[in-house]
Amino acid sequence: MISLRQHAVSIVGIFLALAVGVVLGSQTLAADLLSALRADKSDLRQQVDVLTEQNRRLGEQAVAADRFIAGSSGRILGGALTDRSVVVFTTPDADPGDVDAVNKALEVAGAGVTGRIALTEAFVDATEGDRMRSAVTNVIPAGAQLRTGAVDQGSMAGDLLGLVLLLDPATGQTRSTPEELGLVLETLRGGGFLAYGETPVRPAQLAVVITGNGVAAAENGVGANSARFAGALRGRGAGVVLAGRAGAADQQGPIAVVRADAALAAQVSTVDNLERELGRVTTVLALGEQLNGGAGRYGTGAKATALTLAAVPG
Repeated sequence: MISLRQHAVSIVGIFLALAVGVVLGSQTLAADLLSALRADKSDLRQQVDVLTEQNRRLGEQAVAADRFIAGSSGRILGGALTDRSVVVFTTPDADPGDVDAVNKALEVAGAGVTGRIALTEAFVDATEGDRMRSAVTNVIPAGAQLRTGAVDQGSMAGDLLGLVLLLDPATGQTRSTPEELGLVLETLRGGGFLAYGETPVRPAQLAVVITGNGVAAAENGVGANSARFAGALRGRGAGVVLAGRAGAADQQGPIAVVRADAALAAQVSTVDNLERELGRVTTVLALGEQLNGGAGRYGTGAKATALTLAAVPG
């Protein structure tokens, strides 16, 4: 007969064996898990190394391409816009380096830049809409009328500035007097909507709207107002190109807004890689395309249909 003491010793022995088994088993499991994690870490490190090397090579190729295109820009753009005139607009987030590069490319192409106008934060900010619409309606040239569909601030301002700053595509003539043009520009500058230098701004055949990376595009309708401004300009002139960096083609960026609207996309050419030499050359070539009645979506961003386009006869 088993005594109570022997029974207790047996139970203790069983539990002790279980405990030892659990400890030994957990140690084996932990060792296996640790070994697997080390292997995964090694694999991930190798993948990172491979991707880093690929990124380095792609970066070097992009820099080499920029150098080649910059060195060839004279052959690519020479004569593309000879005897053509262009007015340059910039949104508040436009990169100064991009602006300078586009102006240089226009010069290489033989275009005459008739003015450089900076749109201010107030110009594209929807909270300033009522104030800007009031300013616009008070300086419409005598006998002129804004398009009835232009009701938002971007469209109204683009329609008015297109009317006084872009030559009539049908006749090649101005549609305002120098005094009327001066009044429009000075009124909008006085209201804090535009900024430009002391050199008089003159009418042009074409317009380029240079924007940035679209970081603040969703705030107060900034992206939409910039896009509609470009679209309204195009309605009054022979051609408009909206050019910016990759982010401007995403979400509510101005290029994205144009590309998402079938009517705007059919009229305004867009370029979304302006930080690269190819984008700058494409911007100028796209102006030539506009003169010939075409429009395109160029770059590497969302809804782009081609990286660039062939040279278009001026």
